[in-house]
Amino acid sequence: MTVIKDGYHGDTNMMYIVGGETSILANRLCKVAQEAMYRGMATVRDGSYLGDIGHAIQKYVESERFSVVREYCGHGIGTVFHDEPQVLHYGQAGTGMRLEAGMTFTIEPMVNAGVWQTKLLGDKWTVVTKDHKLSAQYEHTILVTKTGIEVLTARPEEDLSRFNQ
Repeated sequence: MTVIKDGYHGDTNMMYIVGGETSILANRLCKVAQEAMYRGMATVRDGSYLGDIGHAIQKYVESERFSVVREYCGHGIGTVFHDEPQVLHYGQAGTGMRLEAGMTFTIEPMVNAGVWQTKLLGDKWTVVTKDHKLSAQYEHTILVTKTGIEVLTARPEEDLSRFNQ
């Protein structure tokens, strides 16, 4: 969901399982995708690096035997909806742009039950996993602070105490 308030964009996403009974795999995939987002968020503070985010996400997701989509990423956000920097959800810790207080961007890992590759369908909008397995995504817009982050798209039902919210 995207909101524009006073000229600034906010971007957030979460998963809903619909249709009654669901598989253990689908439930687990959704939980891992959400936790992956939180683990990426936990690395962010003034002086940390973009690569720290992707590394934390990739390490966790792969330890759960899932994969992280490489073709899509988080992004800077503010008066422009999709802005620099690109926030990769895989990579090496200690690499990339150094983060500074005042920066705003999204963290939005897409986690696949199978391979990480995706395919854009003919409508030029719908994306599916290349092996047609399940995928899940969670997203928040965050503000880098001197001591960590402020989650600008926090949901009332979330416990964000680990981020000093």
